[in-house]
Amino acid sequence: MPVRIGTRGSRLALAQTAIVIKKIEALGIEVEQKIISTQGDEVTGVPLHEIGKQGVFVRALDDAILNNEIDCAVHSMKDIPAIRPSGVFTSAILKRDSPADYLAFTGPVSAVKVVGTSSTRRRAQLLRHDPGLDIRDLRGNVDTRIRKMSEGQYNAVVLAEAGLSRLGIRIPGERLPPEKFVPSPNQGTIAVVSRADPSIMEVLSSLDHPATRKDVAIERAVMEQVGAGCFTPMGIYCKDGSLIAEVLSLDGTRAERIEKKIGTLEEARAEGNALRERAGALIEEAYHTLGISL
Repeated sequence: MPVRIGTRGSRLALAQTAIVIKKIEALGIEVEQKIISTQGDEVTGVPLHEIGKQGVFVRALDDAILNNEIDCAVHSMKDIPAIRPSGVFTSAILKRDSPADYLAFTGPVSAVKVVGTSSTRRRAQLLRHDPGLDIRDLRGNVDTRIRKMSEGQYNAVVLAEAGLSRLGIRIPGERLPPEKFVPSPNQGTIAVVSRADPSIMEVLSSLDHPATRKDVAIERAVMEQVGAGCFTPMGIYCKDGSLIAEVLSLDGTRAERIEKKIGTLEEARAEGNALRERAGALIEEAYHTLGISL
């Protein structure tokens, strides 16, 4: 029987799923793809924080796995919430691509005044870099965001560099260094989740990249201890055990930041707890401003 893989229907989701399918088929295993719509795809006219909490792009695929409609699903690792339903496992984490954000723009960078992004983290980091920017909400897939910029609705948009690469898109702009514009936890990483079926998990285990798994596990340990959620202006990035994590105010004027070499998940959790203690007021302020309950 073929391995049934679920995916969202966006071009980026399909491109990421194609990467996984190619790897599985290289093992001589047949694959069947199934497209599943999620709440995050269906409701595009409002900011993400008005739809619900974490997992708006993940829940429908989790349900399909648990209902035995599919065997596994492909996600951007950063979209997977900290709290997972019982019976769903991250069976493979692929080697990480670029974790960085990319500022795409159509004219000279000096003319960039209006920037589109739906991310509170990106908003805060851009305002820290340049308080004079006008940051406006922008949702939709990569093609939609680029089109709206080309139409003149925005001077620039912020996109994940890995996503552009996977789609084969080359567009004028500049890479935002992850040491300064600290990315979302697990950004640039593709994950494959499944139920606890040994035959499926054995196939997927051959796709796993241990060094990436360790780094993203450190990032998630910090994220889980901070305990805030995807609407917190928070960046967490680990490379070969070198951790950078920060929580910002929504306007980018204040931040709490840690930089440390991490060897174990226990150390990561300790740093996450410390960051939560220092940044608790910033987190509460951000959620109060957004009208979301913690």
